[in-house]
Amino acid sequence: MHIEPNDGDLLRRMTTGDEAAFTTLYKRYQDGIYRFARQMTGGASLAEEVTQEVFLTLMREGRSFNASRGSLRAWLYGVARNCTLRCLERERPYVGLEAEAGEENAAELVADPCLPEDGLAGLGSRETIEQVRRAVLALPASYREVVVICELHELGYAEAAQILGCPVGTVRSRLHRARELLALRLEALRAGPARTVAAPKPCHR
Repeated sequence: MHIEPNDGDLLRRMTTGDEAAFTTLYKRYQDGIYRFARQMTGGASLAEEVTQEVFLTLMREGRSFNASRGSLRAWLYGVARNCTLRCLERERPYVGLEAEAGEENAAELVADPCLPEDGLAGLGSRETIEQVRRAVLALPASYREVVVICELHELGYAEAAQILGCPVGTVRSRLHRARELLALRLEALRAGPARTVAAPKPCHR
């Protein structure tokens, strides 16, 4: 029976120069880190930049990780979050959050949504997934990140608190408010076509 090495063992091996240990950690967390950055920014190139920076940071600063403060996964997500916020601040004057996120990428961006508590578990159509993607990207960053972490990635409140550097109570309150904002945004998106006023018929004289 093969037993997968835990993160602590892999990190110790990595810091002594074991390249295979780093590769295992990369394969274990690369997809999640990339999806987090993609869901936060709406752009593939920014997500790739963030992912690369996260694992470069792991190589440079892995020795500073303190397991008594939380999981390695949360530490990596925390690095990703900081990198993402820097990228968003840098790109804000030039690129809209949705500039690189075409409709063909909507399903990848949302990735098994469980948002929020208003019946969205039955997502199926491309149009509905696109609406959720747009609604998540429209949230302020402080609310968007807690939705992505807790809802899309299904991390617990304790890990979310470690990632965000705030108390668990703050995570809960932000998530509650984010769900309210998300529900309002989705309701507006869904109602949009229904509220469209029909164009007047041409007047024949």
